[in-house]
Amino acid sequence: MFQLKHLTKTFRTGDIETTALDRIDLDIEPGEYLAITGPSGCGKSTLLGILGLLDAPSGGEYWFDGHNIAGWNERQLNALRRGRIGFVFQSFNLIDDLTVAENIGLALEYGDLPARARRDRVAEVMERLGLSHRAGHRPSQLSGGQQQRVAIARAIAARPALLLADEPTGNLDSAHGAEVMRILRELNAQGTTLVMVTHSLEHAAQASRTLRLLDGRVVVDAAAAVG
Repeated sequence: MFQLKHLTKTFRTGDIETTALDRIDLDIEPGEYLAITGPSGCGKSTLLGILGLLDAPSGGEYWFDGHNIAGWNERQLNALRRGRIGFVFQSFNLIDDLTVAENIGLALEYGDLPARARRDRVAEVMERLGLSHRAGHRPSQLSGGQQQRVAIARAIAARPALLLADEPTGNLDSAHGAEVMRILRELNAQGTTLVMVTHSLEHAAQASRTLRLLDGRVVVDAAAAVG
């Protein structure tokens, strides 16, 4: 489904060049649950941004459903990303002036679903994540855990094949963090491919596979122990 071959990413500031990702080789299969770990500055979020087509590699190949998309322009990447990739961020990124239902509906604005089908889809994901009774509330009226559930609902409203989560429990207490992790596990069990960046070894252990980065390189790539 997704394959990186000798992928690199460098940043230049003046005369200084920094290598964020150094010849990454990675295969991600449909339905996989991959946790990416490592110290701050090791390249985790950079890798997630490239997987999500939010950033472009400096070198190497990125194969997405049989196409090497390294070098594609922004218009092509936007067209490929739309409806195929969902994002869950640490900071929720909800719009305060919109209701829960309206925030979730934003994910469907640029698709080809008719208005009635969009409303039905929003109702469906709200029901799925236990948010139906909060449909008319605004983010400021919700707890942190509820806001993250709204963000997850928005991310999956278009039924993406790939869900990317960047420290999804980072702004939550332990109880709400456990709830978010349960939801992510359920989504993966239902077939969604999930890639999560986390500092939590406990949360990483819930994935079927863990990738550890150090200085932009993969130093551990291990499947979860069975049993």
